Amino acid sequence: MAVTPEEILGIEKDIIYTLKNIYDPEIPVNIYDLGLVYEIDVEPDGTANIRMTLTAPNCPMADMLIEDVETQVRKVKGVTDLNLTLTFEPAWSRDMMSEEALLELGLL
Repeated sequence: MAVTPEEILGIEKDIIYTLKNIYDPEIPVNIYDLGLVYEIDVEPDGTANIRMTLTAPNCPMADMLIEDVETQVRKVKGVTDLNLTLTFEPAWSRDMMSEEALLELGLL
């Protein structure tokens, strides 16, 4: 069953809220404000497509972080499936952090 464009926006907002409650284990900032999430797209069938990165390709906590994102986003009401793509293009940099994250880390 397809969802309306308004419902898609609501699901995307709920996904963002969920991602703001997942923290990078090495940096005390959530992964959304840290700038690790490049794209969130919800299809009319409820499939969530998320493209994200890590602070470094050799992040020792990568598996745990990816598993946490998959587990938590799949719990969002309206999400029927999840396609999570991990990319390193473009490479993450401090410039991708939100103003809130920069303030929280004392970098602003």
